[in-house]
Amino acid sequence: MSDNDDVPFNRDFPLKPGIVEEVRPGVRRVLCNNPRPFTFTGTVSYIVGRGNVAIIDPGPDDEAHAAALLDAVSGETVSHIFVTHTHRDHSPNTARIKRSTGAPVYAEGPHRASRPRFESEKHNPESGADRDFAPDIRIGHGDVVEGDGWRLEAVATPGHTANHLAFAWPERKFNFVGDHVMGWSTSIVAPPDGSMIDYMESLDRLAAREEDVYFSGHGPEIPEGPRFVRFLIRHRKAREASILHRLAKGETDIPTMVRAIYIGIDPRLTTAAGYSVLAHLEDLVARGVVATDGDPVIGGTYRMANA
Repeated sequence: MSDNDDVPFNRDFPLKPGIVEEVRPGVRRVLCNNPRPFTFTGTVSYIVGRGNVAIIDPGPDDEAHAAALLDAVSGETVSHIFVTHTHRDHSPNTARIKRSTGAPVYAEGPHRASRPRFESEKHNPESGADRDFAPDIRIGHGDVVEGDGWRLEAVATPGHTANHLAFAWPERKFNFVGDHVMGWSTSIVAPPDGSMIDYMESLDRLAAREEDVYFSGHGPEIPEGPRFVRFLIRHRKAREASILHRLAKGETDIPTMVRAIYIGIDPRLTTAAGYSVLAHLEDLVARGVVATDGDPVIGGTYRMANA
């Protein structure tokens, strides 16, 4: 497949919930049984190393999944817990794993929005935030945490959430990318929780790195990770071009743009598509390409700035 083709999504992921699978030497994964339109077959938790191990993203508030993770590391010591971001399908189970293992929790910080909420915003698009989460140890871009036979470097990847981190294992050329990059679908970027400006900058940061196998929060591993990121960048730019094409026909609102751009969309994803369009519009308004009256919000109308 050439780099000029559309995103080569891969929805072939036969892993069953609760089963531990060694996907690469030193990397095991366990799938949680929480399939949803936004989570695909469920959240994937990762176990890094052997003997003294780290767990990445313990998953949602799910006792069976916690038990499966602990069973997978039976006879081993969990020395570290890492959390990529604070959505409720990734971080709430952290408390269970910590109680059972005593391992310290590493993450960027508590949940926060990418920007302050506008007074005109009545609806919170991200009801899935885990606002109870707080790490034991806060880490940021470039921080390195070492364990027994592994070494993870925090890579700031805000966009899906403001506190999103990827965890790179440079020596193995692996990167645990959470929900920032997924092989089965594009990521949700829903303001004010998320930011398209941040998201695109984070894609550029990943594309410039050496890691070539990505392990995502949902779905299968992604080979040739930086190349896949370049597909995503082009996809987002094409989405922006579609928005501008519609606005060139005259002022309109977000539901109209969604109907014009997302042909045949699953009705359950319409709201998320609207927030994705809003994320692009926020970026375009900030760049002076698109205009709106007042703040760029989900219920606003939009026009070309030169119209």
